[in-house]
Amino acid sequence: MIRLSLIAALLPSAVAAAPEFQAVTYFCDRGVQVPATYVNMPEGSLVVLMVDGRQITLVGEEAASGARYGWPSDGSTYVWWTKGQEATLYWKTPEGETPILTCLS
Repeated sequence: MIRLSLIAALLPSAVAAAPEFQAVTYFCDRGVQVPATYVNMPEGSLVVLMVDGRQITLVGEEAASGARYGWPSDGSTYVWWTKGQEATLYWKTPEGETPILTCLS
């Protein structure tokens, strides 16, 4: 379960607004399941993913289509992009993005 203190640390005004949580399990290639918890607030959004026993927290980013989550970084990081029931986990480097997992909810 996501702790409110984590949300408050990532989005300082999160305590003032009641966050909305949505849990979704994605079924991905190679038989991988990815539980995702979306946290939506007026100030922004984030997603917490569990991939291979590892927790990945990403914040909402601007997207032309669907919903995109990443981490502000000039280096390497994950990107989670969803549209409808489809989702893709990418590994992002300064050279570009490489898909790691393709999933359906």
